[in-house]
Amino acid sequence: MKDEIIVVTMNDIPGYEVVEVYGEVFGVLTRSRNALSSIGAGFKSIVGGEIGAYTKLLTDSRIEATERMKQSAAEKGANAVIAMRFDTSEIGGNMNEVAAYGTAVSIRKKS
Repeated sequence: MKDEIIVVTMNDIPGYEVVEVYGEVFGVLTRSRNALSSIGAGFKSIVGGEIGAYTKLLTDSRIEATERMKQSAAEKGANAVIAMRFDTSEIGGNMNEVAAYGTAVSIRKKS
């Protein structure tokens, strides 16, 4: 069911109308960085450039947080999430929290 949830960052979806609002939904994920990645990132920060291990960590975290948000929306009976956003923060210097949140709604195609 959660695969059928439409997720958009806009406040509406062209061609659809909102028929019911269920309220805020979110998905949260906290991950720690491993020591080897942190050491590698420290060396990389000296010379500059992308830190691939962190990029993958944050990308995977956003995907998982979005999936959790979609599951929460499905549990409320929604078929879409509008105004979706991400929030991220650091916890304790070696962990990252990623939250995906938005408004769970039911939509239908405009006639």
